[in-house]
Amino acid sequence: MKRILTILKVLVHQTDILETMTPLEFLTFRDRLESASGFQSSQFREIEFALGQKNKKALNRSDYLPEEKIKLQRRFEEPSLWQVFLRFLKINNYPVPDKAIDSGEMSNSEPEKNFSDVENVLIDVYKNNHNIAQFCELLIDLDEGFQEWRYRHLKMVERTIGTKQGTGGSDGVKYLLTTLSIKFFPALWSIRKEFNK
Repeated sequence: MKRILTILKVLVHQTDILETMTPLEFLTFRDRLESASGFQSSQFREIEFALGQKNKKALNRSDYLPEEKIKLQRRFEEPSLWQVFLRFLKINNYPVPDKAIDSGEMSNSEPEKNFSDVENVLIDVYKNNHNIAQFCELLIDLDEGFQEWRYRHLKMVERTIGTKQGTGGSDGVKYLLTTLSIKFFPALWSIRKEFNK
């Protein structure tokens, strides 16, 4: 996990280089990016699916190669990192409801919904198991790292192409704005309020 976080930091830092270009300099090679857009990238979608951001619309895009589509379908059907983590907790005698594991609740869907059983388990972990709590903090770091990358990417796009259509045919800046608030592990964010009572 620490290696992944370091890779994320390197990715975020790459935007510093791209931001040294003027919009005209960027346009000299924009067309060569072709399918390099994250919107089209099957590898980026695989990462999102593995982290629990499983979007059927993204899965059903028509511009994936057949072998990419097979890999994406498999990744879509596999448990997310959050589901694997919940299974780990259950195996270690934490009372995680099967429903939460099976559905991936609190991974990214319906974060406003009350999942008090899972939250209570997480609070117990933080209070009584330092090692697992440290892993939870690494998950928070991962979430924060992705949000930072998304923000820096948004600003770079806004800076280089403004409100033009994105490289992959998306709405560009307008679309990227909708991704800023995505949290892969909202339960870990939600329980923060419980420690300030």
